Amino acid sequence: MANLTDGRAGRKLPRTVLMTDEARHPDPGPAIAGLAAGSAVIFRHYGAANRRGLAEKLARQCRSRHLLFLVAGDPRLALAVNADGLHIPERLVLGPGNWRLWRRPGWLVTAAAHSPAALARAARAGVDAALLSPVFATRSHPGAPTIGPLRFAAWARRAAVPVYALGGLSAVRPGLGWRRIRASGAAGWASVGGFTANDGKTSPSGSGL
Repeated sequence: MANLTDGRAGRKLPRTVLMTDEARHPDPGPAIAGLAAGSAVIFRHYGAANRRGLAEKLARQCRSRHLLFLVAGDPRLALAVNADGLHIPERLVLGPGNWRLWRRPGWLVTAAAHSPAALARAARAGVDAALLSPVFATRSHPGAPTIGPLRFAAWARRAAVPVYALGGLSAVRPGLGWRRIRASGAAGWASVGGFTANDGKTSPSGSGL
């Protein structure tokens, strides 16, 4: 089983990860303000009109709150805003546009995964951790088959890379938080809407990870 506390960048891995989503949370600021120090934010606003400006604003907010700020799928933007790392969508882990050429010392690099094979590819690619989803039913991908807690635990324990649980987890809804998967061997958990009480009032998104 992979080390659950330290990534390859040499820093302690965060326990919780907020993933931004432009449809469900156009302004991630309030959710970021509620995160505990040491948590991480993955900036995914792929289609935002002023993506760089928003990334710069959120990066500053994260630095002021002692949070890690990662940019999804865009190493150039990660460099431009002095991000703490990069998140790689599953299709790009071994795909075109070699992100490894852009990686900087000290960066925390995570990857999306939806299967044991994807976890293995992420480990071979040298990422620090993988976000495995969907563990439970999620509004981001309505109707998608779920992994479930038992299968998630089996996959996470066999993985050669630290694994985060993503999908259907919540910090504000009883029974759907970290306690559901903390004995699974997970490095932590990630969520799009699970950090705000009014997430159910927004529209679902079909954006990738």
